[in-house]
Amino acid sequence: MSADHDQRLSDALLVPEDDWTSAAIARGMPASVAQKLPHLPESPGVYLWKDAEGQVLYVGKAKRLRSRVKSYWAQDHLSSPKTRGLMRKVRALDTIVVPSEAHALILEATLIKEYHPRFNIALRDDKSYPYIKVTVQEPFPRVIVTRRLQDDGARYFGPYTDVGSMRRALNVVKRIFTVRSCHYNLPKEAPERPCLDYFIKRCQAPCVGYQSTDDYRAMIDEVVWFLDGRTSDVVRHVRERMMDASERLDFERAGELRDALRHLEKMEEPTVVLEVEGGDRDVVGYARDGEDACVVIMRIRGGKLLARDHRLVEHAEDEEDGAVLGACLAQWYRTAEARAADLLVPFDFEDRESLEASLDGTKIRIPQRGPRRALVDLADKNAQHLLEEFKLAALEADERAVDPVYELQRELGLPRLPRSLICFDISHAQGTDVVASAVWFENGRPKRAEYRKFKIAIFEGNDDFKSMHEVVTRYFTRRVTEELALPDLAVIDGGKGQLGAARAALDALGITSIGLISLAKRDEEIFLPGRSDPVRLPRRSPALRMLQQARDEAHRFAITFQRQKRAARTITSELLKIPGVGPTKRRALLTAFGSVQGVREATIAQIAAVPGFGPGSAARLLSALGVPSVESPSDIPSDPTSDVPLDSTFE
Repeated sequence: MSADHDQRLSDALLVPEDDWTSAAIARGMPASVAQKLPHLPESPGVYLWKDAEGQVLYVGKAKRLRSRVKSYWAQDHLSSPKTRGLMRKVRALDTIVVPSEAHALILEATLIKEYHPRFNIALRDDKSYPYIKVTVQEPFPRVIVTRRLQDDGARYFGPYTDVGSMRRALNVVKRIFTVRSCHYNLPKEAPERPCLDYFIKRCQAPCVGYQSTDDYRAMIDEVVWFLDGRTSDVVRHVRERMMDASERLDFERAGELRDALRHLEKMEEPTVVLEVEGGDRDVVGYARDGEDACVVIMRIRGGKLLARDHRLVEHAEDEEDGAVLGACLAQWYRTAEARAADLLVPFDFEDRESLEASLDGTKIRIPQRGPRRALVDLADKNAQHLLEEFKLAALEADERAVDPVYELQRELGLPRLPRSLICFDISHAQGTDVVASAVWFENGRPKRAEYRKFKIAIFEGNDDFKSMHEVVTRYFTRRVTEELALPDLAVIDGGKGQLGAARAALDALGITSIGLISLAKRDEEIFLPGRSDPVRLPRRSPALRMLQQARDEAHRFAITFQRQKRAARTITSELLKIPGVGPTKRRALLTAFGSVQGVREATIAQIAAVPGFGPGSAARLLSALGVPSVESPSDIPSDPTSDVPLDSTFE
């Protein structure tokens, strides 16, 4: 049903609205869906595509429900393999109307977490990551570890992707703060006497009234500040309490607070990873490689980088970077307990305003330059690092890609990370000896085992466009025939003409999965198919330098081959002037002596040792080359089978 079904679906939008239902059913649309479409409101909402068993296949949000749902049968929408696969399985539709786009965004994220639809972007399940939970809703709060988020009034810190950092935070809490570790429902339940923690000074026994509720709550406030990264506030409050205890002559308590203060001051420095621009903000980094992506959030509090969290995104094929970033932030960051006033993101995305409206005061900013942009670049590098670790662990990459590879993908908007790229160049000598080269770069470094060179042989003359079409066709035909890996990106040395020739060659072979660009040498302009204006990267851009290195290497390899071919042709033409020296004799001479000059410098005896030559023919050969003979042929034993007159036919 696939091809006919796709055609019927793509024709559905051409039907007038009043005939929609009957015509849509006739064209293969499920009746339950077709009957709902004309009655859907043009208001914000969420829609759920379901299969025959009622399983949710996809959850989406819409500014106008009816227009959005109908758009799934548009021809340009069905050009996506992912959408075609979804529509073939759809048998039912559910919709939920909400007051605004922000509400639709929140509901979409909630339903995705509930149903885990197979056609939505898959965010790695954060339930595998632990949280530190402070039960602030209790009269005497506890600090515990949990993997479940609940709307119970508690404060949650995390999730901690690095369990080691979580344990270090807990150790600090236990050493400095005397938080109770028992599970009594205080004050309703209480033991008759303090437990061991009281005697080893790990708890001040609020269970039996040795510590007041106000004193305990003040300590919990400091625990929350510490876990939230506000270590300086904790230090200030502990110092104030120490001075107060000293003034009250409670020297034992003052000594305990002094020890806690010293430990806090020691702990403050190790928690500072990097000093950055002052203030509180969350910084988002993004890296993409095909259907996989990584989103990083760096949490900055008081100008100090205190934590880094990340999520890996899978099954993001056919999705734009903006859609991936927006979905990840909606499902993950929106539900975070502690958000900063500013959220810095690397680029704009479609649902930014709706997401911002749902964040309760957090502003989303897209810095272009200055210290804030430097923070985003740092977050991007972290995302690249983590994505590379994921690829290496999954055996999807042999080594790490360098930073220029990611920059090139970002600047040119390439769908796949160009870990491997092939660069083509054409070389000739005033229209003759036309050759081509193909050099392979892997993760930004040359891979010489994959270098290839070509003689342009299909047509005569000098035509760079035809030459490029020929070499691209020959190269990729062989890769496909031999089932070899294709590069992620093909770089053409030239302008729009060479790019068009290469695009036509790839289209004729049916290869659409690789990126294609050209690099014009004059102004270092980068051309992409379908775009009239070139892309100009800064002269100091590492991505541009990587492209230039590949282009220059392809040119060097091509011109070296072209000079070798021209030298061989020159040698060949000079030997062809000698009567009786045919192709077999010529090859034997070049194999033995390498060049015409080598033949001239050889002796009669050395030439006579070449198969097919004898003393007489060797002497006549040297004479024809203008070399006076210093040896007498009669002094050299002759080989009657090989010493044939030079004017006879050798071949």
